[in-house]
Amino acid sequence: MANEQWVLDLLHSEVNFSVKHMMISRVNGTFHKYDAKIEADPADLTTANIEFTVDLSSVDTKNVDRDGHLKSADFFDVENYPTLTFKSTNIVKTGENEYAVTGDLSIRGVTREETFNVVLEGVAKNPMSGAETVGFSVEGKIKRGDYGLVWNAALETGGVLVSDEVKISLALEASRA
Repeated sequence: MANEQWVLDLLHSEVNFSVKHMMISRVNGTFHKYDAKIEADPADLTTANIEFTVDLSSVDTKNVDRDGHLKSADFFDVENYPTLTFKSTNIVKTGENEYAVTGDLSIRGVTREETFNVVLEGVAKNPMSGAETVGFSVEGKIKRGDYGLVWNAALETGGVLVSDEVKISLALEASRA
């Protein structure tokens, strides 16, 4: 079967991240605005083409002041760099319904190759729309400093306020176009 177009279901998808705070706990956040262009054959995702875009101004950490700081030039600088983008360049099957998806991730004008672990959670017919629907989970880690997000504060107990490592987690549902 050849690659076909899939449309992201925003009501059944989410884009989340997590960073260590003060070296002792985690701050979790989400993005509410994002979209994807997906051309794929669920039977063989190694041939898929994926383009993902996140509107960075939609960041939500459940704290208005922190969200404002994340949008500022100290972090995302959304005035000059409003989106994060990912474009797949290579997909390798790593196990039963498991894939390593490598691609170009761009944040703040910096593009680097990153690899994310993707699990095809399943394929089903949506009872509401009748469309064939697929579910994916995505996990990965990046270093924010690699993208110029270097703001931090030293702690008097040692360490820093915000970790360099950012955990990324997506739950995606898409239907055949």
